[in-house]
Amino acid sequence: MAAVVCKPLFFFCLSQAVRKKSAANRRKHGVSFAEAKTALKKHYDFSKSVRNPYLSKAKKQLPIRLDEDTIAYFKSLAEKNGIPYQNLINLYLRECAESGKTLAMKWG
Repeated sequence: MAAVVCKPLFFFCLSQAVRKKSAANRRKHGVSFAEAKTALKKHYDFSKSVRNPYLSKAKKQLPIRLDEDTIAYFKSLAEKNGIPYQNLINLYLRECAESGKTLAMKWG
């Protein structure tokens, strides 16, 4: 199997490669997807599984448009503090929300 090279989407690419390989194996052995799924259901027992307690605190992905200089500011600040800039922006916004900070808009 050829190496899949991609940095930000490494796990996505890896799972795609695994899916392609498993599909090829199913075709090679003459097993349909439904048969493989049924075999997996018999193999794995999820009856005693526990719901993820941190799921309620999961973050929501949100596309947001920011000025380049704003991003550069947070990236440099994040680099100084050794954390990802997205986390820094989240911490800043959370702090604003918790303190009830309001926006003072000044026009031209």
